[in-house]
Amino acid sequence: MIDVTSILSEDAVMPHSPTSTATNTPSSAWQRRLDPLRQKLPGVMICITIALATTFIADHYGGPTLLYALLFGMTLHFLTEQGPCLAGVEFAARTILRIGVALLGVRITLEQVAQLGIGPVVTVVAGVMLTIVAGAVLARLMGLSRDLGLLTGGAVAICGASAALALSAAMPRDEHSERNTILTVVGVTTLSTVAMVLYPLLVGALKLSHVDAGIFLGGTIHDVAQVVGAGYIISDQTGDVSTFVKLLRVAMLVPAVMVFMLLFRRARGSEENSEGRGKVPMFPLFLMAFVVLVLINSLGVIPQAMVDGMTDLSRWCLVTAIAALGIKTSFQKLAVVGWKPVILMVAETLFLLAVVLVCLYTGIADW
Repeated sequence: MIDVTSILSEDAVMPHSPTSTATNTPSSAWQRRLDPLRQKLPGVMICITIALATTFIADHYGGPTLLYALLFGMTLHFLTEQGPCLAGVEFAARTILRIGVALLGVRITLEQVAQLGIGPVVTVVAGVMLTIVAGAVLARLMGLSRDLGLLTGGAVAICGASAALALSAAMPRDEHSERNTILTVVGVTTLSTVAMVLYPLLVGALKLSHVDAGIFLGGTIHDVAQVVGAGYIISDQTGDVSTFVKLLRVAMLVPAVMVFMLLFRRARGSEENSEGRGKVPMFPLFLMAFVVLVLINSLGVIPQAMVDGMTDLSRWCLVTAIAALGIKTSFQKLAVVGWKPVILMVAETLFLLAVVLVCLYTGIADW
């Protein structure tokens, strides 16, 4: 049997040997370059496998893909206790997540925003701002952290799970950050699915016109897919308007993240940064990429085939990242939180519903 230890010891004693330098140095350099990839590959492949499985189930049997990915990931929480998958799961939950959020920019153009008119813009801006503020206030009244209220309020107000992931990336990290993110994603995804079923019935009960119905659905339902589904259930015109309004809400993600960064930098900058904890990142590259893609897409220079491909890639990245977040979270941790966060998100959803209805019935949405 070859004594590997003795061989390694001899190599260490003769560092200037021409043979060892010629044979070991190039391979060692390549090994150092490939080591990070090898460490991340098992965990990333697990997350991609979950994304493929949940997408297949959602496409063939219906239901929200993101919620499936979360639940599947949670069943594999034990993988975070073993070394081989941990690095890849962390990479998927952060880097792949940010890539997916950045690619959302190809779904928006400035022309689409301009076609809505000033009324829907005012309705969307008012709904987003007031819901985020209401989330922070309600959270404090219920004995929950302001950070959770801002995160859930932003997710409800803007674009559901995607907003939750983007806003959480701009917030300071602590021991509750990932738990709050996963709770928010689970909550808004579930509520969005419920709204997709109930809100078209509410549109019929309120006897809204096709345009007003589109503004209502696009301004209140959390996730893009559910907005599209609910809108086209009623009519093609309602589906088109609801999609445009929803895209405007997605565009609010940029100023919202910037405000979050300034807010947390002021509130926690001096004390926690001096201790090296809770640091808020500089202006994130993924957000800059989001803005650039919106501007480029507005010029019409991106071929439609590329837009479709980047949209699909964004969806795959987000599903993969959601699977990673699910793996990092256990059912036990969710059970400890209790019903308060659920009640908080339901209250925020009803608040946003009320704001949009007020804008519709007062004529603000028709400006």
